[in-house]
Amino acid sequence: MTSRDQLQRGDRDLAALTVLALLSRGPRHTYDMHRFMVDTRKDFVAGLPRSLYHAVGKLEKSGLITEAGVEQAAGRPERLRYAITDAGRAELRRRVSLLLATPESDATLAYAALSFMGILGADEAMAALRARVAAIDLAAARLAGDLAEARGVPRILLIEAEYERARLAAEREWMAGVVAELESGDLAWPDLDEVAPPGR
Repeated sequence: MTSRDQLQRGDRDLAALTVLALLSRGPRHTYDMHRFMVDTRKDFVAGLPRSLYHAVGKLEKSGLITEAGVEQAAGRPERLRYAITDAGRAELRRRVSLLLATPESDATLAYAALSFMGILGADEAMAALRARVAAIDLAAARLAGDLAEARGVPRILLIEAEYERARLAAEREWMAGVVAELESGDLAWPDLDEVAPPGR
């Protein structure tokens, strides 16, 4: 099964992923989420603020988030807060794990998954990253076979395949290094319940 078979359109919705991740740390209103995304340069969320409001509506309709009361600061308009549901938490973990495990040429998907990797447990993250390394090995082996079969074709016609081979090798080295650091304990895994929610 290729990564394109595994990743559905919803799995690639980085605005929805980010909303779920932010709400996993406590209820927020949409303006607060938007401000956090801008302030922390979550540049992988395109089309703000429209994509954020669209994601909130979609997630609420599907039962992954729910209304959590109204907040009103002095001199400010009322703002509706949202909270993640149990189904939303499960979906968040599934999406982060899947994006971590699935290599794609679109680097923004890996960037987003790594940004929220701490939502998973250390063992879950290691399992996803090991699956990614194995998938990269398979893709690299297929590419090497394709290049071998193309022997005699002018190199200029295959230069993009060489680039992809180098990209895969670099990604594999880095991802395998993260796995090794997690296995050795060199990369500490915090207890997220003891970490202050972002932007608070």
